[in-house]
Amino acid sequence: MKDRNKTLGEFIIEKQEEFKYSSGELSRIINSIRLAAKVVSHKVNKAGLVDIVGAAGEQNIQGEDQQKLDVYANEVFIQTLINREIVCGIASEENDDFITVQGKDASHNNKYVVLMDPLDGSSNIDVNVSVGTIFSVYRRITPMGTPVTLEDFLQPGVNQVAAGYVIYGTSTMLVYTTGHGVNGFTLNPAIGTFYLSHPNMKYAPDGKIYSINEGNYIHFPQGVKDYIKYCQLEEGDRPYTSRYIGSLVSDFHRNMIKGGVYIYPTSSKAPNGKLRLLYECNPMAFIAEQAGGKASDGFDRILEIKPTELHQRVPFFCGSRNMVEKAEEFMTNAT
Repeated sequence: MKDRNKTLGEFIIEKQEEFKYSSGELSRIINSIRLAAKVVSHKVNKAGLVDIVGAAGEQNIQGEDQQKLDVYANEVFIQTLINREIVCGIASEENDDFITVQGKDASHNNKYVVLMDPLDGSSNIDVNVSVGTIFSVYRRITPMGTPVTLEDFLQPGVNQVAAGYVIYGTSTMLVYTTGHGVNGFTLNPAIGTFYLSHPNMKYAPDGKIYSINEGNYIHFPQGVKDYIKYCQLEEGDRPYTSRYIGSLVSDFHRNMIKGGVYIYPTSSKAPNGKLRLLYECNPMAFIAEQAGGKASDGFDRILEIKPTELHQRVPFFCGSRNMVEKAEEFMTNAT
């Protein structure tokens, strides 16, 4: 019970020695995300009471209709990070290009860049379904004192120094890793403090949940179709249960707690997949591996993919290790 009374702030201070190259900046980045998450959580919980739901009337770089809360969350996280002067660059799923951040003295001396999906699953806001924020932190590659370049953002996921997500559901939780396991913190809204509620989160090696949009079945590659049939077959501990919310954060969070696999494959409608490598797949893959799970594109490890563009899409297979490996087996056999 002692750990469960620990606040996120106390936990960050306690774990600072694990941040190999940091002199406090990484801790301050997590603290900034904590602050922005509380602001967004408050606004999400007022959806329906204020004019914050529905489309904003614009499209993002993906060609997707932006929701009002997308725009709001994007602004909150970007401004919180900029105001604290702790990052040298920010890339967001909602922005065409990355943002170069310089200090008040016009310097570029910070070490880290942040990539994020400020409000994943925002189309579900109007129907009161859980949504989330996904974030990822890297050390810059270019020399300190110079403006960041595209190279600083196009790093393989193995270079991440921190990643996490915030889920805005029946409670607001912040889950993150710095490469030393995964821990979850639940917000007490009465006092505005996150408390350690889920220490050392782990995927079970096996699970009984598969999460995929089966409405697109006809468009899936043969390996995915074969795996779905395998999940539905009554044999041994199967059939598995199909659970698909349509918010990556929500589906991932449930599967990590209960055991399961999440799949968003290529399809004839989305030949490269739909999820973004830098903003969604890499951070979730880092968390999954730190929790004992696995993440791949159906064949290869997600974290080893070398990005070629900011908004690159990839297929995504993520969850309990044995379930992901079985899905990969079907993918390989179908080629």
